Amino acid sequence: MRKLHLTLLILVTALGAETALACGTPIDLAAHGGTTLRYGLSGPDTDARAALVLLPGGGGFIDLGRDGCPRQLTGNSLIRKQPHFHAAGFLTALVDAPSDHQGQEGLGEFRIDPDHAADIGKVIADLRHRTGLPVWLVGTSRGAISAANAASRLTGAHAADGLVLTSPVTAGLEGARKPWVAHSVFSLDLDAIRMPVLVVVHAEDKCVRTPPDLADKIAAETTSPREQTVTVTGGPGWSGETGVKACRGKSPHGFLEQEAEVAAGIARFIAGGQY
Repeated sequence: MRKLHLTLLILVTALGAETALACGTPIDLAAHGGTTLRYGLSGPDTDARAALVLLPGGGGFIDLGRDGCPRQLTGNSLIRKQPHFHAAGFLTALVDAPSDHQGQEGLGEFRIDPDHAADIGKVIADLRHRTGLPVWLVGTSRGAISAANAASRLTGAHAADGLVLTSPVTAGLEGARKPWVAHSVFSLDLDAIRMPVLVVVHAEDKCVRTPPDLADKIAAETTSPREQTVTVTGGPGWSGETGVKACRGKSPHGFLEQEAEVAAGIARFIAGGQY
């Protein structure tokens, strides 16, 4: 961890101590086809337990600034959980969309592309090199598609040590005007996933793309040596009907007002226990 601490100090000096670590240290990597990819590294600089690669949902474009702060999707459940992950002893790497997927659709159909998996693999390898820690993928909603893509394709130093999917997209819409709306985690080769897998859903999730009753099917299709599916209950609930509006982060889909509880369960699983 001394290597990571030194890296943080260098970046603070280079970027200005007043802003560089407002939300995390921004790290730019070369990505597919000459593009660039930025992630924000934050959390404890000593005695960290693991590093978590956070892949938000929606279009995946969080507009990560030079201060490490996201300017889009700030209500995303993983972004809201970051302080709880840090308190539990985890570093977080909040990943932005690459430079060629920062428009209105964001990642869109790129979420299932091999190049997208390779880009995530570069983040994993960079984290492992900087920290020497185990690296886990954590994807929520459409970000779970990206996480499953990386988990099913990557090997060696670019592969994660484990996979966590929260409110994963499992029900695509065939025949939609935008073909990528049909994509779900089942668009990937889940059988190729051979790492520990945790799937967390909410019983009252009314998002039309993330029906909680399909969570068990994800774990069943992997070849994971250790897996668990968890259905969370409680919270403020959702007063509306099943539909796209229920896919918002501040709803049961995003575990509203249960951020600490869900982060603690994820931490227990990563440590080798049960959620």
